[in-house]
Amino acid sequence: MQEHNEHPTIIQTNKIAGKLVEWRRRFHEHPELSFQEFGTSQFVAETLKNIDGLKVETGIGVETSVVATLTSGEGPVIALRADMDALPIKEENNVEYKSKNEGIMHACGHDAHTAILLGAAHVLAEKFQSGELNGTVKFIFQPAEESTDEHGLSGSPYMVKAGAYDHVDAAIALHVCPWLPVGKAQVNDGYSMANVDVFTAKIFGTGGHGAYPELGTDPIWMLGLVMQALNGIVSRKIPALEAGVISIGQIHAGTASNIIPNEVFISGTIRSYTPEMRDLLSQELKNALSVVEPLGGKYSLEVERGEPALKNDPRINNYFIQSMEEMFSGFQIVKRSFGMGGEDFGYVTQEIPGAMFFLGCGPKDGIQRDLHTPIFDIDEDCLAMGSAILVQTAVNFIKSESRSTNNNKMEEHANVS
Repeated sequence: MQEHNEHPTIIQTNKIAGKLVEWRRRFHEHPELSFQEFGTSQFVAETLKNIDGLKVETGIGVETSVVATLTSGEGPVIALRADMDALPIKEENNVEYKSKNEGIMHACGHDAHTAILLGAAHVLAEKFQSGELNGTVKFIFQPAEESTDEHGLSGSPYMVKAGAYDHVDAAIALHVCPWLPVGKAQVNDGYSMANVDVFTAKIFGTGGHGAYPELGTDPIWMLGLVMQALNGIVSRKIPALEAGVISIGQIHAGTASNIIPNEVFISGTIRSYTPEMRDLLSQELKNALSVVEPLGGKYSLEVERGEPALKNDPRINNYFIQSMEEMFSGFQIVKRSFGMGGEDFGYVTQEIPGAMFFLGCGPKDGIQRDLHTPIFDIDEDCLAMGSAILVQTAVNFIKSESRSTNNNKMEEHANVS
């Protein structure tokens, strides 16, 4: 894969490639959990304030959020978003930039996302200062993508509600992708990551003495039948071409070997793409639990709806693809969905046109360093590439949408005349 080195965005981004690595390693060394990104957001805000032409705001929707705006007046408005939080994972990498916060690690690449967006802000500021663009770019540095608060909400819905995306015509984001090497990206139209719901249920019996099971009702025995019904939902209750997952993550029951408990607790996750499938899976889960009733049992079920599915707008994806092909010779684009993981950028794409792409970052050491593992790491060559793609996508969007708007105005004027 070769860069078109004469491309102005490549030239500008390469000038700050060293800074991108420096920033990324700083964030990696000092990871912070969801809603606790105080050091990270302070560094981001201070760095942005040194860029001419940027208006920097903090605390929009979430205390640790940062939003910076570049504008030249009237024109299209595009938002570029990065998440900043880390995970409660103990890092096992032996690198000079290893996490200094015990038990906390950037194992999902948000350190890279934040550095990449900082780089994009620097380059786009130059383009605005040169008079190249007429429009507005908002840089959204979002806290708390990984976890929710006591209200079951992550950072994105708070920022959407607080107005961070008001008057935005399109929103874009990226995610580093360890299963692809640098020089490749994954793009997908439509639903690309899952609705994320959590369920908790209890199966109730009477319990009793382990030596006399016939005298009571046994919820553990009932659980076996529930598990059979539950594990048949995806294979027998939903169309084969639809995406859906129900997985049990917790089962708790009993206090002693000779006591049949009077209840069993189970909890798990429900994943889907479409709203219809989301509703169907919840209903079928209820049906699976209801098999206990003819056996003398009862049940309770609660489903907590989390982030909505990420729905990528094909028109925005075309801007990604145009920018990648324009700047990089031999760049490979893989077109398939990103899987059943969750991504709270879905709160944004359900409100305004938007899209996320996955950027190849797989290290060259041959070790599979998956997301959310203690050995996750990236090939830092992806950083400048990520910044360049975000920048050029914003440039192409603003220029194209400006031309479209001007043409429409000319047609309206001609019709009036």
